[in-house]
Formats: sequence, C-alpha cells, structure tokens
Amino acid sequence: QVQLVESGGGLVQAGGSLRLSCVASGRTVSKYTMAWFRQAPGKPRECVSAISWGGYGTYYADSVKGRFTISRVNAKNTVYLQMNSLKPEDTSVYHCTAVYLTPTGSIWDDPGKYDYWGQGTQVTVSS
Repeated sequence: QVQLVESGGGLVQAGGSLRLSCVASGRTVSKYTMAWFRQAPGKPRECVSAISWGGYGTYYADSVKGRFTISRVNAKNTVYLQMNSLKPEDTSVYHCTAVYLTPTGSIWDDPGKYDYWGQGTQVTVSS
C-alpha cells in the first residue's frame, strides 16, 4: 500500500504562487507515475499534471500549461506541483495520486487509472 499526504495549499491572491508537496509512504514510489488531480464543486475531476516514474515524461492540462510545473525527488519519495500565475478558476481541492509504472494505455488523465489517492489540499485563489 502507498499512502499519500499532500500539503502546501492555502489562500492566495490571483497572480500569486503556491507549491504543493506530496509525500509518499509505505513503499518507495520511484517506479510509480505520480499525478495531481483537482475537483471543484459541481465540476468533473480534472488531471492537472502527471510525471512518469523515471521523470522523463510529463503531462499538463491545457488550462495550466506554462503556469504549473510538476517535479519529483525520488530520494525523498516526494512529488511537487509549482503553481504560478494562479487564477480564481484554479480554486479546488488538489489530490495527489499514484499508479505503478504507467497508467494502462498510457492514458495519464483518467482518474480510474490511478490506484492510490491522498486526502487532498485546498487551494483557494481570490480575485
């Protein structure tokens, strides 16, 4: 089993920045694809970003390209999401997820492909 704990959320003004962290425990996640999903009330769950287990591949939703950066430090069993130029529409609960090696079919943005989920951290962006 893999346990994931997110941190770093909070309240920020539009244009500001936050860095989310996700620390894994239970197993080393060096061979896991890691991703960040978000879900706002009344909206479908959205894959914000993902990073392959080797760190050689990344995915970004169109809505965050150029503003968010995902990274990982396998030695720390940690994944980060640097969020810059935040917008009110980025307001959501952000969840860290993991799946061993790669999601089946290499479909990175399908929440059903991920086996482990954290409880989430709230990000609120004020206008």
